[in-house]
Amino acid sequence: MTSDTPPNMMAKRFRGFLPVVVDLETGGFNPHTDALLEIAAVTLTMDETGNLLPDQTYAFHVDPFPGANIEQAALEFTGIDLDNPLRKNVALSESEALGEIFKPVRKALKSHGCNRAILVGHNAAFDHGFLNAAVLRCGVKRNPFHPFSSFDTATLSGLVYGQTVLARACRAAGIEFSNSEAHSARYDTERTAELFCAIVNRFKDLGGWNLAMREQSMDEE
Repeated sequence: MTSDTPPNMMAKRFRGFLPVVVDLETGGFNPHTDALLEIAAVTLTMDETGNLLPDQTYAFHVDPFPGANIEQAALEFTGIDLDNPLRKNVALSESEALGEIFKPVRKALKSHGCNRAILVGHNAAFDHGFLNAAVLRCGVKRNPFHPFSSFDTATLSGLVYGQTVLARACRAAGIEFSNSEAHSARYDTERTAELFCAIVNRFKDLGGWNLAMREQSMDEE
């Protein structure tokens, strides 16, 4: 949050929610049986004119939970090498990784005057399902994210740019995208954050969200 930004501007824009961009890399498609292998989140902020901006990135390798299924096809798609010593040295348990993600999200909620985080993802239902399954496995009692609502940039990009694939949507929005770096949680999350901000800011510039009028409306409620 910039020093000139009112602390409640984000809350007014999204009805008390704080958008947080999340991407997960996994060992398959089933959130209840397949491993969570990487998790990344990008918090967002606003400038004094109400433009949405990426703020901080948090990304972690994750050790598969005991008994987790890992499909070889998933590893080939993501390029994740579970035996890489560099990965082994830094990978966290699911519980530790969730804690490292949730801590700054809670801090951002407080600084922006928001009540709850809302997950932003490209095909958000996939990431949301795996996040909720990990939260359940780890017995997390204070999940800062809304349990079922989310913002899906695949849907939004289809509306705004006529593209639903992340790489194509980014390029349509004028955002550079490297296919060689894709499918890591950090890279995909950062590009998704840029894409979401571009969509929200474009809507504002077209007159879809007027900061002054919105503040007046909120004050009258």
